[in-house]
Amino acid sequence: MVSLKGIHIYLRALEPEDLDFVYAIENNTLLWSLSDTQTPYSRFLIKQYLENAQQDIFEAKQLRLAICDYNNHTIGLIDVFDFDIKNKRAGIGILIQDKENRNQGYGKEALKILVDYCFQTLHLHQVYANISESNLASLKLFEGNGFNIIGLKKDWSFDGENYTNEYILQQINN
Repeated sequence: MVSLKGIHIYLRALEPEDLDFVYAIENNTLLWSLSDTQTPYSRFLIKQYLENAQQDIFEAKQLRLAICDYNNHTIGLIDVFDFDIKNKRAGIGILIQDKENRNQGYGKEALKILVDYCFQTLHLHQVYANISESNLASLKLFEGNGFNIIGLKKDWSFDGENYTNEYILQQINN
C-alpha cells in the first residue's frame, strides 16, 4: 500500500470541514475553465457532495483528495476521474488554490504521490491529463512528472469568445 504522505504535504479524504475551501474553489470563475464549469455551486450542493465523497472509487468512478501541508492547512485538491477499471486507466487533475503556494513543489509532490497510488494501489496501467495549450505551468508540472504529450485536441474548448486547444498527456505504468 502506497503512503499518501510526502516530505512537505500529504493527501487526505475530504471532510465536512472542507466545505468553505471547496465552495471557494468551485465558485471562483477564474478557475472554471480548468474544469469546464459553467455555473456556480451552492453551499447546499457542495455539502451534499462532501457527505457522499466517501463513496468508494470503484462505485463513484472518481476520487477527490485534499492536499495539505504538515501545519494541517488545505492548500489544494487533486482528483482521479473517469476511473475505468476494465481498461485500467483514469484521468488526473490538480489545483493549488493560492498563488503563494504555487511553484513551491507541492503540486509536484502531490502528483507523484497520486500517480504512485494509482499504479501501485489501484493497479492502473495508465493515467492521463487534459491540459489547455496555454496552461504552461500545468504542462511543465505533468511533463516533469513523467507524463508525455500524446496529442493535441484542436479548438477543444470554447471560452465564450475563442476556441482553445487542449493537450492530452499520458503516463503508462511499465
